[in-house]
This record gives sequence, structure tokens and C-alpha cells, in this order.
Amino acid sequence: MVHTLTPTADLKTDVDDVARLVSATGERVRDADLDPWATDIDTAQLQGLYRDMVLVRRMDAECMALQRQGQLGLWAPCNGQEAVQVGTARALRTDDFAFPTYREPGVNYVRGAKPAQYMRAWRGEAHSSYDPYELGSAIQQIIIGAQTLHAVGYAMGIQRDGTDQVAAVYFGDGASSQGDVNEAMVFAASFDAPVVFICCNNQYAISEPVGIAAKHPIAGRAPGFGIPSLRVDGNDVLACFAAMRWAIARARDGHGPSFIEAVTYRMGPHTTSDDPTRYRTQDEVEAWRRRDPIARLEALLRAQGGFDDEFTAGVQKDADALAADVRAACLGMTTAPAITILDNVYAEPHTGIDEERRWFGAYLDGFADDQAAGEQAS
Repeated sequence: MVHTLTPTADLKTDVDDVARLVSATGERVRDADLDPWATDIDTAQLQGLYRDMVLVRRMDAECMALQRQGQLGLWAPCNGQEAVQVGTARALRTDDFAFPTYREPGVNYVRGAKPAQYMRAWRGEAHSSYDPYELGSAIQQIIIGAQTLHAVGYAMGIQRDGTDQVAAVYFGDGASSQGDVNEAMVFAASFDAPVVFICCNNQYAISEPVGIAAKHPIAGRAPGFGIPSLRVDGNDVLACFAAMRWAIARARDGHGPSFIEAVTYRMGPHTTSDDPTRYRTQDEVEAWRRRDPIARLEALLRAQGGFDDEFTAGVQKDADALAADVRAACLGMTTAPAITILDNVYAEPHTGIDEERRWFGAYLDGFADDQAAGEQAS
């Protein structure tokens, strides 16, 4: 089966109609499109990908717990989607630039994020959690699909700089219906922009199943814009890595954008304010649990003799250390005075902000008066 889709391809909606290199039970399988991009991957590199996914899942679980304990205002979990994030991000160079959504902590982990940088904004301590130029990763985007336009604009800037960097943009299956995403693909195709579109199809746009908005695979849309695409198993980290290599090579060679649909599953809620039991069954969740990206790579490593007690103990130690550092960073944050929310809105002095600062300051002072009155009454 050829998984590189064209505008006339006979598309199917089956989640198994995907390119993969590792089966759900951990066997190495062959794929004509992906194999050329994974010939040099050895056991040590697979161990590195396994370690990455375990650490991302452990960090994600810790942030979920911190939110439930009232330490974060919100969290968007990525459990189940680690292979997409780790596999694609590991294929990037350090001078490439990623444009993630709010559900890609794994991308930022690969880009070198420090513990506090996963959640400072989720805790409400700052407008953003990190310096994007330090990580080579744009601020996580909460506006659905907007980052695709940013990525294409950045990619067009790369062209004008005359370098061979690549922009990589992540978005969900729901976002693929947004005008911004489609407009971004128009611009990318028209200008041969060096950008890779990565659609993380986790089966749900919040509570809406993907089949409602997409009667055919989402990867089939890209060729209509003149963009070649691959539809891969998003729970196969090796397939995601190979597909990303293919797309990056096209971009670096001046052949323009590519589109990857990674078919995966969101094991947890859309965010911590969501109850997924209201719109999906436990049988469905368990079926996808058997496709777990970490478990299948473990099975492959065991078959290759690359998974023993020493290795797994080291990975677990690193994962626990990361979780402890994330928790310590969160609990150690100092909340700035509320008035500072107006800092850095403009680079230069602005009379409108000055007026808002006076109004907001008086409003906050009112709470101080109420508190003082309460203390006197007691």
C-alpha cells in the first residue's frame, strides 16, 4: 500500500490504514515509504526514544496531579500522544523552529525545556512559560490553528534569509477544519515554504469524533493544496521519526511543504476541565490502550536485547527526578502582584496602559480596604 497520498487516492477512514514500522505488539514491520528514512536507527537510538517518551509521560502525569491539587489552573494532557511529539521533534535540528499547540509538552521537552517552563503560564504566573528563541519553539498556542500561519510566515522568512532551516507546526484533527490551517497551506504551497504540517489526529476535537468533520483521512486534504502527505501510525515513534525525516529532507532541498497525519489517541481528557466519559466508551479507551506507544517500543527493544533491568531502572530514575523537579519548580514559584499583568504589554510607554494601570490599581486597593475592615471587625 502506498501511503503517500495524492488528490485522486482512494481514501479510507480506517485508523489502521496507516504507514508503520513497529506493530502494536512490537514487531518491526516493513513499509516502502518509511523504511528508507529509518535504515540507520540502531538499538541505542531506540532506547533514547523510549526514554524520551517515558519522561514526557511522567512529567505529564505530574502536571495533571498538580492541577488536581490546585497548583495549576488548567492542564491539557498528552498521555498517548508521546510518539508523535517525540518522534517528530527528535528529527528536527536545533536551529529549526517548532510551533506547538497547548498539548505538545513533549515537543518542548525535546527542545530542551526546563521544569518550570512546562507550566508557568498554566499556573498563571506569566503570559508565557519560556523564551521561544531559547528553545527554538514558539509559545504554545491556545488559539486553535493560529500557529499554522505563524509557522508559514516564519518559513517564508527562512527563504528570505537564504538558509536551510525548517519550520514544524503541530495541530489537532479539530484544528484542521479551521480557516487558518487551510489558509496556511495555501500560502505554504504557493511559496514553496519550508514547513512541515503535523496533524496529531487524536480522534476527538474536544468531544466531537473526528469522523463528523472528516469523512476521509485528513492527510487527503493536503494534496488538494499541492502538498504531498503521509498518513502514519501516531503511536509508532519510529514511523513518526521516519516520516518527519522525509518531510524535513523535502523542505531542506527546496521542495516546499509536506503534511503528516499522525493517527493517535488522547487517553485522558481534553483538558482537566473535561469529562471524556460523557462522549466515549471505556471499551474504546481500552482498545487504544493496547496500541500504547511506550509498550510497543518496549516490546521491540526486548526482542532486540535492548531492554534489561539496568536500562529500565535508569529510565525510571530519570523520570522520577524530572517529576520531582517539575513539582519543586511549580511549588517554588512566587506569584507576582496582580498589577504586573499590565507589564510588557507594549515595548514603549503607552497612555492607554497607564490609564488601565490607574484603574486596576484602584480596584485592587479596594480589596485591601475590605480586608482591613474585616480584620478590625474580628
